[in-house]
Amino acid sequence: MKEEVINQELDKDQWKLEAQAIINDVKQHVMDIKVSEKLQNSNQFFYLNLITLENLKFCIELSNAGFTIVGNEHDNVSNRRDEQFETLYSLLNFVSPQYRYSFGNSLIDKLEQLNDS
Repeated sequence: MKEEVINQELDKDQWKLEAQAIINDVKQHVMDIKVSEKLQNSNQFFYLNLITLENLKFCIELSNAGFTIVGNEHDNVSNRRDEQFETLYSLLNFVSPQYRYSFGNSLIDKLEQLNDS
């Protein structure tokens, strides 16, 4: 029984690390993104609160199935959409034209830096 609890805690810690890595990858291309502190997160899913560059708010569920928009406000799961996305990048590409622009410009900048070296 004790080993089972330890494994669940490790799984939950792993989810936290995964969520933080995802946040770090996209934070420069959104207004704000963070793990919900109000909704119950577990070793099976996490909720992210997102504000796009267009100032649109979403609550996103991250699970083994991928990323799903579950609300149009932070900490709200009352508006689950049918679309499921394999990555947060594809979800952002779907909901935020300014994300595409910001991400594309970031890639161009990195390529120019490589070209200049």
